[in-house]
Amino acid sequence: MPALACPVAYIASPEPALAVILDPPAACKVVAGTARENMPTWPITSIRTLLEPTLEHMGYELYALEQSGQSGRTLRVSIDRVESITIADCERVSRVIGPLLDNALLIAGPYDLEVSSPGAERPLRGKEDYARFNGKRVNVRYRTGQTETIVEGQLVAVDGAGIAVQSQGQRGRAPVIVHIGWDDVASGRLAVSL
Repeated sequence: MPALACPVAYIASPEPALAVILDPPAACKVVAGTARENMPTWPITSIRTLLEPTLEHMGYELYALEQSGQSGRTLRVSIDRVESITIADCERVSRVIGPLLDNALLIAGPYDLEVSSPGAERPLRGKEDYARFNGKRVNVRYRTGQTETIVEGQLVAVDGAGIAVQSQGQRGRAPVIVHIGWDDVASGRLAVSL
């Protein structure tokens, strides 16, 4: 996209984005492009490498890191630890990693930093997560032959062979325990019961 020597505001959307000229002089014109074309590319692997040691020293795990937002100018950092993540934890991490990111010069231009926990319905990413949350309510998508099925209930067992989820029986019947081998687990997450 050609550079404009005009004050510009991009309207980002999946549709072609318009560069809206603010107080346009006669020489300026409207430029079309997609939001994806206008999105900056950040070195996420380098950012992860920069942040992980500091977060580990502070007692946190870097759970997820992503570039997001309509204009791609938001860095989302998700932190975790054994104890629940609080707002104070997010503030503390933000105050430490913000200057670290600024001084590393890995992100050109302004950006928004969002620090959060993985959430109440966090994805379960591997055997360690399933073991950690044994006894909790989960939602698991698993393969049964050529199709996938979903079971929601209490995670009651985790071992080398797989997991077991106790779910409500159909039409008020006794609870059912579903045994799922690791090779059949497609995805899982914690589930909030209301």
